Formats: sequence, structure tokens, C-alpha cells
Amino acid sequence: MLAYEIMTSPVVTAEPNLPVRDAARLLDRHEITALPVVDERRHLVGIVSEADLLLSEIAADPRGHARPHDEQQDRAATVGDVMTLGVIAVHENTDASDIASRMLETGVKSVPVTRGQQVVGIVSRRDLIRTIATADDRVEEEIRQLLIEAGIKGWTIEVVDGEAHLTGNGSPDDARVAIVLARSVAGVAHIRETS
Repeated sequence: MLAYEIMTSPVVTAEPNLPVRDAARLLDRHEITALPVVDERRHLVGIVSEADLLLSEIAADPRGHARPHDEQQDRAATVGDVMTLGVIAVHENTDASDIASRMLETGVKSVPVTRGQQVVGIVSRRDLIRTIATADDRVEEEIRQLLIEAGIKGWTIEVVDGEAHLTGNGSPDDARVAIVLARSVAGVAHIRETS
């Protein structure tokens, strides 16, 4: 499964000059956790997350502090002031397992997806969870359709708990194609082929 198959697209983005409060409203309205920040050519220049916005916008309440808090703190005005510059991004053909590994290693919750230098989507932890949670019958039907479209005949498919059982008596080439097609479907954790 590749990034372009599971990414959210079109992706909601922000430009560096967007006011911080407007970025917060976008996150809230779209129920997302991060916005890729793009320039006028849609090239990735940063990312702004919930954490970035919280750090810049939630003012200290003097009632919660023993000492008075300095109210003259400079507040960030735009996304460009608070965005993260060292963005972890992936190409649209990156394997989903590699994306999951990068997220776990770095702790990021969303990864922009690029085609060349342009942002074309975003993969969040939620997108990855959705692929795991896909119902077996939907996965089974999708594999069945792919086999039909590829002209692969004589194979039956059963999916149980994400494990795809391919049974058939086709040629070794057909078996390899069937396995590759099944592996490309979101929700397939493992493939077992029997002749």
C-alpha cells in the first residue's frame, strides 16, 4: 500500500502569512491535527501542528500561578512565526509501512505527501489506522475486483482478520500477479497462497 492510496487529498494547507488564529480555525473546522505550509507554487516550506499553535496562543491565566505572569509576552502573529521548518515529508509512492515507522520514530502525527516539490496530500495516523480497520468483506471484494480487471481467473479469495487466503490453480505468473494485487489493497496484513 502506497502513500497516494491512503493519503487525504485534496489536503488543507496554509501559507506562511496566514494568521495563527485562522490556522487554528482550519484545524478545528476540518478536524485535523496539522497543516502543511506551502508557498505560492504549493511547494512545502513547513508544517504547523496543534502543538505549534497551542504554544503560541494559549496565554497563562494569572489565577493559576503563584507569581504574576508577564503579560507582555510577544505573541506569534502568523503561521510562518510558529511553523516547524524541518518537515518530514514522503513521496506519493512511499510504502505505508515506511510512513508508519517514521511516525513512530519521530512522534509526528501527520506527514505531507509530495509529487516532485508540490504537496498533493497528507497521511495522518488516522489514515493508517483506517487501513487496519477496513472490514474483511470490503477488502475481499476489492481484491476480487482487481483480479477480474487484471484478467486473472480461477482464483478464490477469502479474507479473515486481514489475512488474505488466495486459492487457485493458475500459472505461477498469475499467482505472482494475484499476490501483488492483493498486497496493494488497504487492510491486507498477510497473504497466504495455496494451489
